[in-house]
Amino acid sequence: MLATRVAAALERRQVHYGWVVAGVTFVVMLVTASALGAPGVLMPPLEQEFGWSTADISGALALRLVLFGLIAPFAASLMIRVGLKRVVVTALLLILAGLALSTFMSARWHLAATWGLIVGVGSGMTAMVLGATVAARWFTKRRGLVIGLLSASSATGQLAFLPLIASLSSSSGWRSAIFLLTGLLTVVLVLVVLFMKDRPSDVGQRAYGDAADAPLPPAPVMVSPIGTLREVSRSKTFWALFATFFICGASTNGLVGTHFVSLCGDHGMIAVTAASVLAMMGIFDFIGTVGSGWLSDRYDARKLLFWYYGLRGLSLLYLPYADFSLQGLSPFAVFYGLDWIATVPPTLKLTTDTFGREKAGVVFGWVFMGHQLGAASIAWTAGIIRTTLETYMPAFMLAGALCMVAAVVALRIERVGSRVAVPVAA
Repeated sequence: MLATRVAAALERRQVHYGWVVAGVTFVVMLVTASALGAPGVLMPPLEQEFGWSTADISGALALRLVLFGLIAPFAASLMIRVGLKRVVVTALLLILAGLALSTFMSARWHLAATWGLIVGVGSGMTAMVLGATVAARWFTKRRGLVIGLLSASSATGQLAFLPLIASLSSSSGWRSAIFLLTGLLTVVLVLVVLFMKDRPSDVGQRAYGDAADAPLPPAPVMVSPIGTLREVSRSKTFWALFATFFICGASTNGLVGTHFVSLCGDHGMIAVTAASVLAMMGIFDFIGTVGSGWLSDRYDARKLLFWYYGLRGLSLLYLPYADFSLQGLSPFAVFYGLDWIATVPPTLKLTTDTFGREKAGVVFGWVFMGHQLGAASIAWTAGIIRTTLETYMPAFMLAGALCMVAAVVALRIERVGSRVAVPVAA
């Protein structure tokens, strides 16, 4: 097979095939995240073509955010049961189908079925748990760096393509932007079929960083998502991580990712310029999240989360007073972008330290569901606020205040030695 031949050729040059798998995963998460983030830019043209309100569209888009998180723990279990490659291929086919069908929609339920249900399920199967699983299976050394890179790809993908999507939508209609995404997804699908492998043993290797004489890892153990949730729900640490990640989702994907372009439109900024600000956030998010992965290998994850949430809250509280021009929003884009999803590496580290490597993927899937429930809640709530009050400002002030709460909660997670304490209710 091609992958096996490539792995052997790279090994002769002392390059581990895990970097190829990580690279393919990076592209998968980047492009599928762009499909998840695109509706935030396409909201205004949908309002103009179909006459739907912001609240109408926000309700449908909130469904995709809920499913993006709800599917995650089950996807992590499926990756153990049937393998990474089959799960990723299925996910890409679902997203392609959802986007293609959306070009024929004419009613609100069509929007909910395509961008909400189908794209939500497909993107949920390639969410953060994919990156966490690849990093755990293929890397013993450099795992924190890999997690940071893959986390950054997912967040950056929701932002990096937005100027091009907005430009295509303005010049050729929103359907042309959908055709661009389906073309990118098709290319990614080919890469996955050719180069994705489930485990290092599939190409005759051990995980990167393992000694040549190290014992092979044991056979994978099937982990029940529901059983795992029942077990970890007794832990206060789990609920602290769930709550802080709920607020993380509310203050990123749900609010800024969904409503930022519309907010800028309320202040006279055209969609292409607003999308350029989001793309700037994506660039600095990549730097911030990779740096966060490096820091998480060296410093107390609780303190990192305290600073990340606190600084994010300050940036959101500042936003209503910013000058809504490209120059005026650039400081916000840099400051907020560095912190966009820098919370993922320390949150995953705390999850692994608390619950162990075997269950970390599924447990993190449930924590990530909290992230998406927060995103869906604020996406819908902000739409209601904008429709009712004709302003987004209360939603952004609420998100900023919630980030301050998350900073305090993160700092109060108990820690014993190098491991997080797991308080269990009686």
